Amino acid sequence: MGPALGEAARGHPAHADPAEACTSHEDRPVVLIPVPSAPAAVRRRGHDPVLRSARRAAATLHRSGQRASVVAGLRHARRVADQAGLDRREREDNLHGSLVVTAAVRRAAGRCVVVVDDIATTGATLRESVRALEAAGVRPCGAAVIAVV
Repeated sequence: MGPALGEAARGHPAHADPAEACTSHEDRPVVLIPVPSAPAAVRRRGHDPVLRSARRAAATLHRSGQRASVVAGLRHARRVADQAGLDRREREDNLHGSLVVTAAVRRAAGRCVVVVDDIATTGATLRESVRALEAAGVRPCGAAVIAVV
């Protein structure tokens, strides 16, 4: 998943000609900010899959010549209900105000910030991530997800 995410963040699929890569980030270094998994889920799994995927994507970007890093710039401010079974409005209400930035987000200043998540269902998690980042003065240039359902 990480290499594919790295290719997507570069702006073209793995089989495309790198000379045709998207440069909408104006060749600024890319900072991938993963949406944090719930602490209980990380404990249960023994790892954070979105963070791991973002790290692999950054490595893929680096190998292609793109300066890239991962910043754990978001954290949960409060617990949220399980999203399964919630409709779009309920997901928005459930997540609103649930994320805040960490001190590490300062390292994203002046860079092309890409929010990374594993699955986009209604987009509520991505919108909450952008809300938290923008409240701290960080405006993401995009988002990358592994799957859309």
